[in-house]
Amino acid sequence: MRGSDRIGFLDTMDTGNNFCCGIVRPLTTYSWQFQDSGELLACSRTGPSRKLRHPLMEKNIESHLIEKRVFKPAPGFAKRARIGSLNEYRRMHRESLEKPDKFWSREAGELVWQTPWKTVLEWKAPFAKWFVGGKLNVSENCLDRHLTGPNRNKAAILWEGEPGDKRTLTYQQLHRDVCRFANVLKRNGIRKGDRVIIYMPTIPEAAIAMLGCARIGAVHSVIFGGFSADSIRDRVADCGAVAVITADGGYRRGTIVPLKKNVDDALTGETSVKRVIVFRRAGNDVHIEEGRDVWWHRELEYVDANCPPAQLESEHPLFILYTSGSTGKPKGILHTTGGYLVGIYSTTKYVFDLRDDDVYWCTADVGWVTGHSYLVYGPLANGATTLMYEGAPNWPEPDRFWRIIEEYSVNILYTAPTAIRAFIRWGDEWVKKHNLSSLRLLGSVGEPINPEAWMWYHEKIGGGRCPIVDTWWQTETGAIMISPLPGAVPAKPGSATLPFFGVDAAIVDEAGQEVGPNIGGKLIVRQPWPSMLRTIYGDKERYKKTYWSEFKGSYLTGDGARRDKDGYFWIVGRIDDVLNVAGHRLGTSEIESSLVSHPKVAEAAVVGRPDELKGQGVIAFVTVKSGVEATRALKDELRNHVGKHIGAIAKPDEVRFAEALPKTRSGKIMRRLLKEIASGNTVTGDTSTLEDFNVLAKLSADE
Repeated sequence: MRGSDRIGFLDTMDTGNNFCCGIVRPLTTYSWQFQDSGELLACSRTGPSRKLRHPLMEKNIESHLIEKRVFKPAPGFAKRARIGSLNEYRRMHRESLEKPDKFWSREAGELVWQTPWKTVLEWKAPFAKWFVGGKLNVSENCLDRHLTGPNRNKAAILWEGEPGDKRTLTYQQLHRDVCRFANVLKRNGIRKGDRVIIYMPTIPEAAIAMLGCARIGAVHSVIFGGFSADSIRDRVADCGAVAVITADGGYRRGTIVPLKKNVDDALTGETSVKRVIVFRRAGNDVHIEEGRDVWWHRELEYVDANCPPAQLESEHPLFILYTSGSTGKPKGILHTTGGYLVGIYSTTKYVFDLRDDDVYWCTADVGWVTGHSYLVYGPLANGATTLMYEGAPNWPEPDRFWRIIEEYSVNILYTAPTAIRAFIRWGDEWVKKHNLSSLRLLGSVGEPINPEAWMWYHEKIGGGRCPIVDTWWQTETGAIMISPLPGAVPAKPGSATLPFFGVDAAIVDEAGQEVGPNIGGKLIVRQPWPSMLRTIYGDKERYKKTYWSEFKGSYLTGDGARRDKDGYFWIVGRIDDVLNVAGHRLGTSEIESSLVSHPKVAEAAVVGRPDELKGQGVIAFVTVKSGVEATRALKDELRNHVGKHIGAIAKPDEVRFAEALPKTRSGKIMRRLLKEIASGNTVTGDTSTLEDFNVLAKLSADE
């Protein structure tokens, strides 16, 4: 086998005769034969014919891609930052782990509590209670507390619809609208503890509905507007929702998404839903079922704006947010009031280094946890101005984001790596048309960002002057867990860097032992944190089994990662996406990063395909930059490029060019579909969230 200057193999292969033999059990021997290039020629086994795993299969996840570029905080930025040095970060992080009661009491003390807490944390693994005995209201902390100072007439929400319509809501106006809608909820029989489905476009009324539920103690469950009627039906049944808040339709790529019709289809037959409240957004014709459906605007005629915030226990449920489960049954992740609010308040404040005059834009849909934490609750709890945009980033042209940034003088942009790679593919000329000098901070969320996309983001969008906060977190964690603090922590392209306050993260092997620098393993969290999920709604056993059973007392994130010599975390992808290639456990994100580092590649997705010889073969789906011709020679060039940067073992068995990759409307690549296509199978399962069905049809036709 051959390596390169960027690779180090950590197994015990004897490369002298190109064979590696491993004894699995007595009388059972596996033999692996390699070419000089490092590619596998053959694998044989002698001994009993029972299913046994080769020792190499038990190895840790390998991580070979090395990134040496470091970007220190600019002195001017650090001087003004909330946390301005690495030493200050380390001091605060140490305190948050060693004296969590003191640290979190200080953070929580900046919020409004109707009744002070008695105990910061009660921890009976895996169940946590934060700020026990305290009472508060999230709506009050996002709205009422800003009405007595200068924020009263400050813009709380700046909104732009896809067709170009615009609205501005001050904190005073937003407070009034939330109070009125909270009274609409009460008028329609919705009470504290009731579960309410919200299925809306990214419009101010979605935030108003969330805050209205929080104000009276109803538990909201927001469903992404791209989900199908079946998805709505399943979630209604799982949480026993009594009401649905929706709109007639929403805009996406110039067409109207029929939201109300999807709700009607979901509620056929027996259902727990007694009321459907419909906001008129798109003006499309909808069916109104007498006795069940009411119009939002008409209900407002019967209520006033006087609605005091309910006094809620700190552990009162705030929302249920569903995420996909491996069994096919969605998991209802439950978050509660006090701990979640403290977590998203503090992370928004420190990670984005918020200032009073910032215009902050998180591009996420309200249906995802990013939309909950960093589009609605986090910014509003901090008294910030949050920008909301309803539509697609390339409608009507690929410069929609850049036009919005220029028009509203956006200071902070928080978006996804998939969106960034799409921007690269569309071309720099769309960026150059606009003045982006108002930006002072950039953020990345949703999946690991490959180094070359990080560099493009830094240079083309940030003008080389904006720090980038590459954030790692999950629906389950509620808030950001690993991220650079922009005035304190030097950034490394592709690394989420260091844990946030109160986060005790570690990389462990299969036995739960912490591994050394640059050794891949499973990412866990060893200490409870305020915004953590409390359970899977209605299924405590599944909660314990899924997240807490593998390593006692520690939360299993489901992600593979490594930690470098500086303590920086590098996420290599979901453990389920790790490929077993000839005994090597390779993270797909590193192969994708290598492909995207090629100057002709805009985006790549890597999946595994069953292979009798190697266990799994590496299949790469690649989109090239504008003006680049997809040729057979380029396929070979890309395979060799990966071999040079990672090693021959990671070279794709097949490179498939695609005009676009199948993505959800939130911008995430649907790798499940790519796996089925790569294996030659018919695509099955729910495709209702697919952004563009033509992409899937084209990929399937190109097999």
